[in-house]
Amino acid sequence: MLEIDWNNIFLKDLDLSLVVEISIRTFIMFLFVLIFLRSSGKKGVRQLSIFEVAIIIALGSAAGDPMLNSESAILPSLLVFVVILAMYRIITYLSAKNENIETLLEGEPMYIIEDGKFVLEEAGDSNFAKDEFFAEMRAQSIEHVGQVKTALLESNGQVSFLFFDDKDVLMGLPIFPKAYQKKSRNINDGGEYACAFCGNVLRIAVPQTCPRCGKDEWVGAIGSLRIV
Repeated sequence: MLEIDWNNIFLKDLDLSLVVEISIRTFIMFLFVLIFLRSSGKKGVRQLSIFEVAIIIALGSAAGDPMLNSESAILPSLLVFVVILAMYRIITYLSAKNENIETLLEGEPMYIIEDGKFVLEEAGDSNFAKDEFFAEMRAQSIEHVGQVKTALLESNGQVSFLFFDDKDVLMGLPIFPKAYQKKSRNINDGGEYACAFCGNVLRIAVPQTCPRCGKDEWVGAIGSLRIV
């Protein structure tokens, strides 16, 4: 019969002196992580770019071992902190002086919607999660794509929206689940339908492929105004 040594799983060789040592190590390393983040000049996590996330991961790796491993000294990890901070400052300075370096590290903003339709080269990007983007739109009280003049995915992951004036709102692809999930290849009657892939709106009476993207799933288009 298989026996599980729960003491070995949860405690092993843990004793009071080791508990105190881990607590002290954790406090010191956590304090230096806070100091590092404060020194970086960032105000919040949502402002972190991919480059800065990589820095934080490296920082976590340097801080993790001294917290748990009694054989890892703290001072070498602090040296790693200093080197990482110096690299961060130097690269940030160079990025401010050279747009090519900034683009390489930060990436470029990506247009998602223009004039009430998805931008095709972006909509086909494997890194573009439409469901996640729809959730971001719904959080901005957007009911359909035709309300949006421009949507831009910033390099830090935030989404910027420009909206049509009420008088200019277009018929568009609905983004709330109950409406969007009714997408179908069948057209039951003549009316305005939005392509479920690119948001192109056509008045059609029979099944057909979208002339803009070549897809063949449609959702009944709506033209409601945005309520703020």
